[in-house]
Amino acid sequence: MSYRIEDYPALFQLQQEKALALRQAPLQYRKKNLRRLLTWIYDHRADIAAAVRQDLGKPAVEADLSEVQPVTGEIKHTLANLHRWARPQKVAPTLLMVGTSARVYYEPKGVCLIIAPWNFPFNLTVAPLVSALAAGNTAILKPSERSPHTSALIEKMVEELFEPAEVAVVQGAVPETQALLDLPFDHIFFTGSPQVGKIIMAAAARHLSSVTLELGGKSPAIVDETAHIKDAVKKLTWGKFLNCGQTCIAPDYVLVHASKAQELQQALQEQVKEYYEAEDGIERSANYARIIDAKHLARLQTMLDDALQGGAEVVLGGKVIEEDKFLAPTVLTEVKPDAQVLEEEIFGPLLPIVPYTNLDEAIGIINSKPKPLALYIFSRSKQNTRQILRQTSSGSVAINDNVLQYSHLNLPFGGINNSGLGKAHGHYGFLAFSNEKAVLKQRIGLTGISLFYPPYTKWVQKMVELVVRLF
Repeated sequence: MSYRIEDYPALFQLQQEKALALRQAPLQYRKKNLRRLLTWIYDHRADIAAAVRQDLGKPAVEADLSEVQPVTGEIKHTLANLHRWARPQKVAPTLLMVGTSARVYYEPKGVCLIIAPWNFPFNLTVAPLVSALAAGNTAILKPSERSPHTSALIEKMVEELFEPAEVAVVQGAVPETQALLDLPFDHIFFTGSPQVGKIIMAAAARHLSSVTLELGGKSPAIVDETAHIKDAVKKLTWGKFLNCGQTCIAPDYVLVHASKAQELQQALQEQVKEYYEAEDGIERSANYARIIDAKHLARLQTMLDDALQGGAEVVLGGKVIEEDKFLAPTVLTEVKPDAQVLEEEIFGPLLPIVPYTNLDEAIGIINSKPKPLALYIFSRSKQNTRQILRQTSSGSVAINDNVLQYSHLNLPFGGINNSGLGKAHGHYGFLAFSNEKAVLKQRIGLTGISLFYPPYTKWVQKMVELVVRLF
């Protein structure tokens, strides 16, 4: 069903009414919806792969690995644990609360808006929906207009599985998103850039809507003097050039100890060739995705040109084929600190290599930039690893790997400050879409606090002073 902007208020009201009814629905109702969603995804794996290939040139294996499995894994993990997550949690009384009982109840927030990006268009639209449904909410999905084939498939899926009162898909671009943000959603889940995240947060503030912001930034990788270079490069090459570098947690730049810089560069050249080289060049490889559109390719070309004009050298790649939206895996050295590729989030297959001579220098570079979504440490030194963990701040860290932390469903996923607000995945996703309601029960006719009821005599004042000192 196609919704016009003028339809949004009525759709929102429909979901508000359904959200009130869902508060009474048993947990089995939520599980039934999740099972139906899981079955649909398994039955339409080929359709999902075809859609993301049309949008991003993504290989089928990458589609399964980065679009399908994260969602099916999220659903199965949620089904196995939802009964425990949703159960009221008893909490112990403090000394002042002896005689009372208290629990935390998890209630749905209500009507939720999920605004998704184009880089992993199925995963990053449907995975938040899993958490929203698990928590008992209704949801309006706004997939990206820049990945139209996947957005159309998501709309088809939702129409086959849900009534509009429970889940609906709204297509469109900026005007449609702005119109949605005028509505008083109970929670907004946004994945995208920090710049747009600020707009989302400002819009949410008008209604005091809670938000989860999954943003990005410049996620660094540190390769120290103790690192196993061959192992590090196998992982970095995969993590950086997966989805043609259009991954929010891809390593954005590599800080490498000067003693390992040459070895790292050589290993990167060999590894890229092993992963992606085809008989007629990487541009013919069936294992390498494409840039989303001409606009994004032009932005990356501008960043590359800026680096080269500043004296950077291309160690590997640099080839652009505009009509195919192709940009080869590209490694840069001798990059000036004020180059765009070291100042802005790259979000593409450009990888600057920055040598350092001591760890304090590398940490200083990281701390001079906004806090990243992810940080990667390649090291065999416990001391170096501890120092980096203590002296930097980021949404997540992976040691001797990269990107993998996203897939660990018992870990929270999210950023800090410029790279995001709030957490997602597994239990943390359930909590993001739930109101943790405090419930205290007192015995009738018994309350210790009655000692402090008015009138405030001198005896009451002394008792209060005692409480302040002791509790």
